[in-house]
Parts: sequence; C-alpha cells; structure tokens
Amino acid sequence: QVQLVESGGGLVQAGGSLRLSCAASGRIFNTYAMGWFRQAPGKEREFVAHISWNGGNTYYGDSVKGRFTISRDNARNTVYLQMNSLKPEDTAVYYCAADTLDYGLAIDRDDSYDYWGQGTQVTVSS
Repeated sequence: QVQLVESGGGLVQAGGSLRLSCAASGRIFNTYAMGWFRQAPGKEREFVAHISWNGGNTYYGDSVKGRFTISRDNARNTVYLQMNSLKPEDTAVYYCAADTLDYGLAIDRDDSYDYWGQGTQVTVSS
C-alpha cells in the first residue's frame, strides 16, 4: 500500500511559478517510479511528467517540456513538480501517482500507475 498526498497548489498569475510536492508513505519510496498528471474541467486526464525510481530518467508531456521539472528526494519520500512560465491552459487539478507494479506499460498512460493522490488545484490567471 502507498499513500500519496499532494500540496503546493494555488492561484498564480501567468508567467509565474509554483512547486508541487507529493509526500509518499507506505512502501519503500525508492523502489518505484512516480508520475504527475493533470485534469482540467471537461477534459481527459493528461500526462505531465514521470521520474524513475532513482531519479535517473525523466519524461515530460509535450505541453510542459522546457517549463516543468520533475524531481524526487528519496530521503524525504517526496516527489516534486517545479512549474515555471505558467500559462492559463495549465489550470487543472494535478495528481501524483505511483507505479509500484512496473508492468512496463507506457509511462504516459494513467493505467500504468496503481496509486493516486487526491489532487491539488492549480489555477493560472491571465
């Protein structure tokens, strides 16, 4: 079992920055990969970023490449999403997710992840 709790969301002006955190508990943190997804009202959940168990590999969705950075601190059992140059279209609920089963599915598929946090709202005003 893994429990995930996101924090750090809020309201920010376009061009601003936010850093989201996701604290994990339960299974040993440095044994599984993590991801971030987001979902805007009326839209499907969208892949944002993925990081391997040791932080050695990271992947990003096309819409956030060059602006967002995913990282993890295995000593603190926490994964982060640094979001810079925010745009109004980044407004969404952001979810962190854990891939503890490692079935080898594509990392941008939400069914690759078996544990999810409750989400944190990010709103970017124009």
